[in-house]
Amino acid sequence: MANLKEIKNRITSISSTMQITSAMKMVSAAKLKRAQDAITQMRPYAEKLQEILGNLSATLDLSENAYSEQREVKNAYIIAVTSNRGLCGGFNNNIIKKVNALLNNEYAAYNTRIISVGKKANDAFKRSDANFRPEGIGEAEDMFNDLTFDRSSEVATFLMNEFAAGKVDKVVVVYNKFKNAAVQEVMEEQFLPIVVNQEEGSSSGDYIFEPSKAEIVEDLIPKSLKTQLFKALLDSHASEHGARMTAMHKATDNAGELKRDLTLQYNKARQAAITNEILEIVGGAEALNG
Repeated sequence: MANLKEIKNRITSISSTMQITSAMKMVSAAKLKRAQDAITQMRPYAEKLQEILGNLSATLDLSENAYSEQREVKNAYIIAVTSNRGLCGGFNNNIIKKVNALLNNEYAAYNTRIISVGKKANDAFKRSDANFRPEGIGEAEDMFNDLTFDRSSEVATFLMNEFAAGKVDKVVVVYNKFKNAAVQEVMEEQFLPIVVNQEEGSSSGDYIFEPSKAEIVEDLIPKSLKTQLFKALLDSHASEHGARMTAMHKATDNAGELKRDLTLQYNKARQAAITNEILEIVGGAEALNG
């Protein structure tokens, strides 16, 4: 009977776990809807801004721009974007692995520093010599508690100032790009110096520029950089909830299968115990009759 009690306790424990994972799945699904709406609304704007910048700069030399200067890389920043919480499958671990791979390979020759956005990245790299917690851009844990364009712009402005001052020669952002609830793609995007993708056949068209094309580009570049970083954070935010919803869905299914197996095991053990008791009673009755 002790074995039956142990199995029953396990069934009760798994039932409680199923309730928790199912509730977390529903919460993540609700949050995913808002986060997905945010990134799907942001992407067309960000892409159009990049397209306009590419068209305007097609006939301009951007090499003199403070954020376009290509120089020998000695100092680099890696912006590692993770979530504040776990229970989302390999979402955070994939970013941490990617950053470590960059540190140990192509960025090994540089003086590379990691700026963590998200508590999980901060926990992973806080004991690393490469960890960097700059003042004035808020705590890493706070970013996703209140994700706004203004908060993101603080980080982007800091990075632009560092690059313009010559303190860093290259900045990349490592984050999860949202594709759907079940699929997130680890991205490594160059943030600085800027690289404008000018597609073949693109042109600025027959426009009248006021005050001038050069001044418009100078104004668009900072806006484009801030938008680019904010889009990466929104992508990561939506990816987090998609990954957590998928992970909790799988956890609930796995718990259900385990509960069914344990219930079957419990019923078999209970049936065997009852059979043994019947055999003992029959055996005792026959002994008395004999």
